[in-house]
Amino acid sequence: MFEVLPELTADPILGLMTDFKNDTDPRKVDLGAGVYKNENSHTPIMNAVAKAQNIWLSREDSKVYSAPAGSPGFNEAIIELALGKQHPAISEQRVVNVQTPGGCGALRVAASMLKRCGQNSKVWVSTPTWANHIPLLTSAGLELVEYSYYNGQQHILDFDGMMSDLAHVNAGDIVLLHACCHNPSGADLNPEQWRALAELLNNKGAIPYIDMAYLGLGDGIDEDAYGVRYLAEHCPELVVAMSCSKNFGLYRERVGSIMVVAADAKAAQICKSQLLNVAREIYSMPPSYGAALVDIILNDAALKHNWNDELIHMRERINSLRAQFRESLKRSGAGDRFDYIVNEKGMFSFLGLTAEQVQTLKQDHHIYMVDSSRINIAGLSTNNMAYTVESVMSVL
Repeated sequence: MFEVLPELTADPILGLMTDFKNDTDPRKVDLGAGVYKNENSHTPIMNAVAKAQNIWLSREDSKVYSAPAGSPGFNEAIIELALGKQHPAISEQRVVNVQTPGGCGALRVAASMLKRCGQNSKVWVSTPTWANHIPLLTSAGLELVEYSYYNGQQHILDFDGMMSDLAHVNAGDIVLLHACCHNPSGADLNPEQWRALAELLNNKGAIPYIDMAYLGLGDGIDEDAYGVRYLAEHCPELVVAMSCSKNFGLYRERVGSIMVVAADAKAAQICKSQLLNVAREIYSMPPSYGAALVDIILNDAALKHNWNDELIHMRERINSLRAQFRESLKRSGAGDRFDYIVNEKGMFSFLGLTAEQVQTLKQDHHIYMVDSSRINIAGLSTNNMAYTVESVMSVL
């Protein structure tokens, strides 16, 4: 029976991770996988997480299933983290949240619910977008349409092109957006652009569907959440997929959630029932451990403060690396070619290299990045900066 199955190629990023791991050259540099790394190219456990682990071990007395919606404390804290304490949608009871296995689980569960809402609805995705958005959405039966977002020649957000394309959305269509730290471009919407976008979506009757995987790694929690909070207040309906992988460093624990803002409290509860039904079909109950840690951190004032300080350090380090990388490239003869890097947010930027140049960097210099030349800025350090710059300049 199994002989009819074709062998599939590995996911490009996962395959890149394997190649890097197997490379024995001491000069190797990993700019591919989107994980935060410290100066020693290590992804440590955050101090707040380590403290929460000890607290949880002293509290946990059973391994019985968690609730289908996940930890109530986690869900309430995530809503407050995303929307802020005083958001009108919370007081109006128009918000529900369901814990999921990672941000991927959130995206997939919401996709199935949205498919139930409108069989003919299309999902509009940015060009480019995170590669895994495509299979996660299409596996639920949703049809995708692309809208302009990033000008790769000028390395800027193409907001005019974006608005021009989205002028063609139909009522009931879904528009997938990145809350902050756009993956893979690093080009984000500013508050004025979020407001203009909300007006367009409302006029068209389209539903915003926001992926918020990097909250706090752009400009700050409140600043990064501006788009989500504005749309939650000014749009009748909103879907938000969240991940705690990056900002809590809980990559392997798979901590995510799906949040729905509905027109009223009754509609919100209906949406929650649908989300839970979809979850039951796919995985039944969410994993407990990672979400329990987030619950402890966000509901303990001292731990939350500790976590936020660590998040600030991570963000400032990434921004410092952007500046160092730009300046090092400029001193090496690149001129102003890479000035755009310091204006982008979060972990990612495009270098504007060809696939052939990327392969040369991998084969001859042991520097790993995806074929599009998207790099993870957090993979840089003072230890590998000079070698990376020298290698990049050698292929230009």
